[in-house]
Amino acid sequence: MTFASMADRNAIENEMTWEERDVAHSVWAQLGRNSVKFPDRDAVTFQMFSGENDPFETLNWSQLQGKVAQTANLFRELGVGSDDVVAFLLPNAMETVLTYLGGTVAGIVNPINPLLDADQIGAILKETGAKVLVTLKAFPKTDVAQKAAEAVDHAPNVKTVVEVDLLKYIGGFKKLIVPLIRPKVKVNHGAAIIDFNKSIAKQPTTLTFEDPTEDRVAAYFHTGGTTGMPKVAQHRNSGIIYNSWLGDHLLFEPEDILICPLPLFHVFATIVSLGASLGSGAHIVFPTPQGYRGDGVFDNFWKLVERHKVTFMITVPTAMSALMQRPVNADISSLRLAFCGSAPLPLELYKKFEAAAGVTICEGYGLTEATCLVSINPPTGDKKVGSIGVPFPYTNVRMIDASTHRDVPTGEIGEICVASPGVYDNHTYTEAAKNADLFYPGEDSPIEDPVQYLRTGDLGRIDEDGYLWITGRAKDLIIRGGHNIDPAEIEEALAGHAQVAFAGAIGQPDAHAGEVPAAFVELTEGATVTVEELMEFAKKHIHERAAYPKHLEIMDELPKTAVGKIFKPDLRKSSITRIYNAALDKAGVPAQVTSVVEDKKLGLVAHVAKTGEASDEQVNGVIGAFTRPWVWVS
Repeated sequence: MTFASMADRNAIENEMTWEERDVAHSVWAQLGRNSVKFPDRDAVTFQMFSGENDPFETLNWSQLQGKVAQTANLFRELGVGSDDVVAFLLPNAMETVLTYLGGTVAGIVNPINPLLDADQIGAILKETGAKVLVTLKAFPKTDVAQKAAEAVDHAPNVKTVVEVDLLKYIGGFKKLIVPLIRPKVKVNHGAAIIDFNKSIAKQPTTLTFEDPTEDRVAAYFHTGGTTGMPKVAQHRNSGIIYNSWLGDHLLFEPEDILICPLPLFHVFATIVSLGASLGSGAHIVFPTPQGYRGDGVFDNFWKLVERHKVTFMITVPTAMSALMQRPVNADISSLRLAFCGSAPLPLELYKKFEAAAGVTICEGYGLTEATCLVSINPPTGDKKVGSIGVPFPYTNVRMIDASTHRDVPTGEIGEICVASPGVYDNHTYTEAAKNADLFYPGEDSPIEDPVQYLRTGDLGRIDEDGYLWITGRAKDLIIRGGHNIDPAEIEEALAGHAQVAFAGAIGQPDAHAGEVPAAFVELTEGATVTVEELMEFAKKHIHERAAYPKHLEIMDELPKTAVGKIFKPDLRKSSITRIYNAALDKAGVPAQVTSVVEDKKLGLVAHVAKTGEASDEQVNGVIGAFTRPWVWVS
């Protein structure tokens, strides 16, 4: 059935209930279906280097099932039961795919972002109670092994470290050099250390234990920021399979080939991309350990599309922006669609990409807490650029007024609340206290409804055609190129300076990353500290480079509410004004932002006045690179 409108979406739902659908009960069961239907079809490819002639490794569905069984058997042998955790701290590799899938089969898999510092990684390992950590063997130009060793020292619950050696992907002279320059890692923990590939090779290619038929938690994903202590979200088999079913039923055919240069610690790569491949039987390609960040990936991307005959690319706005700085220098006639998510897509970038690459872009929306997918601009229907499309079948979305706890009228702004097979009612996070007030209706709700709706923290509206639009955020996060940054850590770092009285951090508009951190401080009386000194202080006390402020401003007094809380909407308005005006000035467009106003339907809107003969096209050419809308004022 086609998926081109809300009518199509509703027709799919009306065929039967979700419970009546013939879907696999687990990741292992779905993998088994594929190995029967498509045993010799390519399933997963990993290419270590980005060159169009560099070697790659591919497993077909039958081989993948056997390797996943070996991996899961190893984890069981290491003491991992259905309720135990296997964590991994890895770049992309074939072993990462096997660890993710094998971890869901043996127990609960916990992907961890290697960009976190060792203290945060150790805190996640303790929070999840991980028994096993799969990570890199020390390798040049990466500190993953060093971080892992330090993190395990903080997490005595980890009993075994399983090492993946990237040397297997190196050939020629480099294969002889790497062992000579391999970094030394100081190990103070008492966990056993074993080799991944040598260990799984000893295991049978069929499961040595029964795959439970009841639904259970199969994955933990940390969320809530790449800075600060992340929350840990729980994903059940049913939610993972729901995402896989969407990929099969609405997006892909077994003949499709996906390219996914996103990190496998993120739900967009695992739950959505790998999950869609798992559901549909489509072939998925992972280029380089660092994905889009890998050496030469942007320069060689279109040649990789041609080489692997890619039909569907997985991307994010920052990657699209980088690709548009390079020519389309290959035959990409096989490419039909691009699925873009993780952050809002600027209108001008959308137009530029479609014109240059000649492919349709489907912008979607999801979140870790809902086991990801929520909505998409229909692949074969009307695409309202700037919207996040229509809800997927069996996903229901409501816009709730936070003050009244009631639904808002069509077209008005409320908090986006979601119910779907991917939402784990009242058990979203591992820590029970973090689930308080996370669902609607709550105990004090004026509306009785047996269905629980997850509060996303995003603000938005539903238009008359059923399309969803994000207009802002109720939760206080900065989203830089799809990475969540908790402003609290920036604020706490700056507040630690003796001459800072108050500090506030927000995301300011950025044409490339969507948002970047901006900080504002109010000093104590008589303070003499400079912006430059505060910047240096912040960098010393903020754990991750992505959270370093791109702009820091000293204000006589920060805007505050009646109860003394920093009023961030005013900071956001001033940032939009500053950034937009700077961009207009640089482009020589005779127009200026005179104010930024909260619109009932659109959120923050820049009011632009002409200072000369300026046209819509000129202003769109500049402000269209950002995500917030604008209108003319006299």
